[in-house]
Amino acid sequence: MTLTVHHLNNSRSQRVLFLLEELGTPYEIKRYQRDPKTMLAPDSLKAIHPLGKSPLLTDGGITLAETGAIIEYLAAGYDDGTLMPPRGTEEGRRVVFYLHYAEGSLMPLMLLSLAFSSLPRQVPFLLKPLMKAVEAGARARFLGPQLALHLDFLERELSGRPWFAGDRFTVADIQMSFPVEIAAFRQKQLGAARPNLQNWLDRLHARPAYVRALERGGPYKLAG
Repeated sequence: MTLTVHHLNNSRSQRVLFLLEELGTPYEIKRYQRDPKTMLAPDSLKAIHPLGKSPLLTDGGITLAETGAIIEYLAAGYDDGTLMPPRGTEEGRRVVFYLHYAEGSLMPLMLLSLAFSSLPRQVPFLLKPLMKAVEAGARARFLGPQLALHLDFLERELSGRPWFAGDRFTVADIQMSFPVEIAAFRQKQLGAARPNLQNWLDRLHARPAYVRALERGGPYKLAG
């Protein structure tokens, strides 16, 4: 059977390519492009899965959606225990936490922040000052403090270890790559302010599998 990644540009599916490159597992890519105006995925993805979202992975007659589910499936079938530690260990518990935390807690904040940023551009000229005021208020009262809370938590998590689960690179780091890249390149929240997170991201980007995934997946704006 051939693994096929249904890959949308500038999306979470880049993480699936990253994992497959780390595993050294052969796979094919079918590419899809976002609508340049709406930035939404094309309707053609709905022919693969009813939600029409990426990433999607097909393995013979099996179709999988959701990054975390795809990561667990690939780790169970193709990993030798290096990237997915046993669940009964401390390292394994951290991996499970980050597989859920990345999409359950961190990404909703990132998406909400991006949505508020786009509001002033989507309204008539006369309403732009009002929308800018709404955005500023939301950032001051909720988004800013919440983003700081989560990113400071992650900064502390990396204060005593190089990778999110421990001393070795795991699928937790792959899962966390997308929201942290948003924080770095869209939110400008890393750098000197959070050196542990910045150093982690630099190490991640230096991995040969990450570089190969970029080459196979094509342009990826969140990489820098």
